[in-house]
Amino acid sequence: MNDAVDEDTPPGRGRPGERQPVVSVVVPAHNEEAVVASGLRRLLAGTAPGEFDVVVVANACSDRTAEVARQAGVRVVETPVPGKANALRLGDETCRTFPRVYLDADVELDAESVRALVAAAGRPGVLACAPVPAWDLAGVGWFTRRMHKVHDQLIAPFRALAGVGVYVLTEQGHARVFPLPDVISDDGWVHGGFAPHERAVVSEARSLVRPARTVSAHLNRRVRVRLGNRQLAELGRSAAEGRLRLSSLGALVAGRKVSLLDAGCYLTVLIMDRTLTRMRASRDGGVEWGTDAGSRSPAGG
Repeated sequence: MNDAVDEDTPPGRGRPGERQPVVSVVVPAHNEEAVVASGLRRLLAGTAPGEFDVVVVANACSDRTAEVARQAGVRVVETPVPGKANALRLGDETCRTFPRVYLDADVELDAESVRALVAAAGRPGVLACAPVPAWDLAGVGWFTRRMHKVHDQLIAPFRALAGVGVYVLTEQGHARVFPLPDVISDDGWVHGGFAPHERAVVSEARSLVRPARTVSAHLNRRVRVRLGNRQLAELGRSAAEGRLRLSSLGALVAGRKVSLLDAGCYLTVLIMDRTLTRMRASRDGGVEWGTDAGSRSPAGG
């Protein structure tokens, strides 16, 4: 497979004189040069040397993702093999401790949130946990913003470990879901591996998530989600979002949590979403993991 791993700090050990890490963090990154540096700065700001064991997996990259990550002072694994699940497995193999955080490269998580997640993972009975998402809507158009407003409120009751760009596993939880199979929706697979009482949403932790800025980018993302959910169903895992019903949308409108215009924007995109999913599934049913440029900021932004 010709995977390249930084050898200065082998798995299970830190640099001489460094403390034992309290958590390992795996960041799969496919052509994420534009965002990986800012994400790592936020993650490591205010941490002690060696407190977090961080490995970035540069997955089939054609840009400077690996170089930028090394400049941030973290370990890097490089692989020519595409696929997010593969990247997560490779990073996981080099981790030095538990619990383990699996963090999307375009999602930002600060050190205080990581510490809150580690504390939650130490509670009796908790095998997995995740933060609460905060949405960065900068640059999102008015139509897409209204659609996101509705979509977020509809899926919030079902989200838990999925859809926030971060999940955390204890050693016992890790044994439940790893090695990760080649699935489109890794967070959906992980979410479905635990009963509700075994997973926790940590209110003290926040992940900064950049949603798709345009309708077309959102549709591309939603098609992947739907096909991923179909795959999970075939594997015997229920979709993390559950089944969304129009009655739930009606309740939001009746409760004045969203406007009729918001609902109209959401329904328009929903119809397009379902149509495109059927078309793609009937064509070949395949979806490859890659970078969603529709939610990215320019390098250094």
